[in-house]
Amino acid sequence: MLINFFLTLRKYKVPVTIRELMDLLMGLKKQLVYANVDDFYLLSRTAMVKDEKNYDKFDRAFSAYFKGLEDLHGLLESLIPDEWLRHEFEKSLTPEDLAQIESLGGLEKLIEAFKEAKEEAEKQAQEGKEGDEGDEGDADREGKDGPGGKGKGKKKKAKKVWDERQYKNLDDSVELGTRNIKMALRRLRKFARTGAEEELDMDNTIRSTAHNGGMLDIKMRPERRNTVKVLLFLDIGGSMDAHVKVCEELFSATRTEFKHLESYYFHNFIYESVWKDNRRRMSERIPTWEILNKYSHDYKVVFVGDATMAPYEITHAGGSVEHWNEEPGVVWMERFTNLYDKLVWLNPTPQETWEYSSSVTMTQDLVGGSMFPLTVRGLEEGMGELSK
Repeated sequence: MLINFFLTLRKYKVPVTIRELMDLLMGLKKQLVYANVDDFYLLSRTAMVKDEKNYDKFDRAFSAYFKGLEDLHGLLESLIPDEWLRHEFEKSLTPEDLAQIESLGGLEKLIEAFKEAKEEAEKQAQEGKEGDEGDEGDADREGKDGPGGKGKGKKKKAKKVWDERQYKNLDDSVELGTRNIKMALRRLRKFARTGAEEELDMDNTIRSTAHNGGMLDIKMRPERRNTVKVLLFLDIGGSMDAHVKVCEELFSATRTEFKHLESYYFHNFIYESVWKDNRRRMSERIPTWEILNKYSHDYKVVFVGDATMAPYEITHAGGSVEHWNEEPGVVWMERFTNLYDKLVWLNPTPQETWEYSSSVTMTQDLVGGSMFPLTVRGLEEGMGELSK
């Protein structure tokens, strides 16, 4: 059943390996837990999860697998897979896992270790059961209804720890929130002390006070600020209406994280003009050439859009659905990639769907493969690419 549990964790995308499975097995052999599913939860999470962002995945897998189980007696029924399960288990392993099993003496050796753990756990469970019966006898001697005359009844069950889902906001595949976005954006940082002296310099204050015979001598210094400069281009309208919330969260986070930020809007693809205010997008356009001439090559450029459109909107003059563009979008994107060394495209649509859209594939090629999903992990990877 441990192997079934191992397979369930993999099904829920928890990155477990044979090494973690062996660590859990060793914990059981050392009798760290027995006959208590809450204790087993804590032990197995400690052994199997190496990164807290996977806590929520582990909790969901644990809840699904051990649903309705109040103690480990069900777990003790069978730690050994049958032939079919053994075959399925072997199919799920990577070449590295198989090599590790061989180094441990082969699958038969691993199963033998499971047998030993099973026998040891059964022994401990039986001892625990006998102890519980003794405790119940003491309660009976105190009176039929137990102390206080309230009745023995069943012990009230607390909410299972793995159902509390305390860590789901750390999962890098869930919908982005402003706080998570800020944490991811902080990978793109380059600090310098700029501006007026407005931050307490604790070390120098202590040193100067000591040299001054104990008389307080406060020292100030310029605050450290992120000096990275960012150009942000946001696709707006059409199919992007479905992604307004996440784009608003991203926009809000970037405005607080980057002191040097310039943001503009476009529709579907970049052409000869962009705009700052959607209410005046037809009357107050900013020439794209002006942006290319104004902002130096050390700016980091971020495009945000689903890149979902007709391919001719990228490849042909007049391809824009809103106006006649004299030059195709591909020409303008090449100008950006030629001028700016660091450029990424963040796509709010699921990454597994990209290959089915020719326009997404074309856009991904135009940005040199630097397209990332608009998830916490994707944002971290994108910021990592910009910071290289």
